[in-house]
Amino acid sequence: MRFLQRERTVVEEVLPGLDQCLTALSPAELEAADSPGIKLFRDSGGPGLLVPTEHGGRGADLLTALRVQRAIGSRSPSLAVATTMHHFSVASLVEAAATSSGMEWMLLAAIAKDNLLLASGFAEGRTGQGILNPALAARTDGGKVFLSGSKKPCSLARSMDLLTVSLPLPGPDGQDRLAFALIPADAPGVTVEPFWGSPILAGAESDEVVLDDVEVPSELLVRTDVTADGRLDQLQTVGFVWFEGLVTASYLGAASALVEHVLGDPRGNVAVAAEAVTCVESVALALEGLAAEVATADVTQDTLARSLMCRYAAQDAINRVLSLSVEALGGMTFIGSGDVAYLNSACRALAFHPPSRGRMAAPLTEYFAGGAPLRIP
Repeated sequence: MRFLQRERTVVEEVLPGLDQCLTALSPAELEAADSPGIKLFRDSGGPGLLVPTEHGGRGADLLTALRVQRAIGSRSPSLAVATTMHHFSVASLVEAAATSSGMEWMLLAAIAKDNLLLASGFAEGRTGQGILNPALAARTDGGKVFLSGSKKPCSLARSMDLLTVSLPLPGPDGQDRLAFALIPADAPGVTVEPFWGSPILAGAESDEVVLDDVEVPSELLVRTDVTADGRLDQLQTVGFVWFEGLVTASYLGAASALVEHVLGDPRGNVAVAAEAVTCVESVALALEGLAAEVATADVTQDTLARSLMCRYAAQDAINRVLSLSVEALGGMTFIGSGDVAYLNSACRALAFHPPSRGRMAAPLTEYFAGGAPLRIP
């Protein structure tokens, strides 16, 4: 089978016309700050990809979503990264709807029907900041909740319809517990400010979203059992597994685009090309194994641990691909086109997504050695 054919076939099946539209645009257009990629994704029905079919969505499982993200990443790394954040939020809502008697299903139906985009406002992108630590400050007034602060960077900042955020709220025992809120992008007190200064992944719209005492609609508030010690409940565990898989597949797509350059070079070294293909396909197989586990068994902390191992192994494999591919393509190709240098830089950003390998070294070692509860610092 031709390289990436399977993944691009899946995209055509679930999001008809999207790959053709992306192919018609240059990488420079798709990666620019004013990229049309997000609009094309919305127009193809992409926001409803993970929404169950009974709520009007495409009902994609993790395997399908992984293949879609890899294919999109091979066309536009910015679009793949941006839509990963949307899918992460939707996957968490799907899990919440499956175990709750609340109104999450109505929101899922609206996402599919109106092609709503969800930005993720979780604590991310700051060195030393744990992903479970809320990025915004919350205050309560009677039964009302108000949020202030900012999230930067926040992908889909300029195209989002809703912002999903984490916040601490007192539980019945008075102890703070993590909660999730969905804030309409046009709510009073919500503004977007420029933040992303790099040309790399500029098309992801990762700017700053500022909240100034924004009221959270009560029907858009989801409480969890996660306390300050960082233990994960089922909702968080499922969300993390999907996030690690999808973000890995997105950057795998960007690395795969570089491998396509190597395969298309008539002067290329066949041994180097074979090794590069082997590296990216080994990551794809690991991701498919993760998807198979999610499809056939309950998502547990074991699943989360394996998703993290898959992601960290992918970082190593992608770094090897970059080294092989850039050298194989040669200096003249590097000089003559910005695509190779761009992909080389974009792929490096996988290491910036939480949780970092360094922060997880001790928790994973403890977990595998003694079965201690897995904690995300």
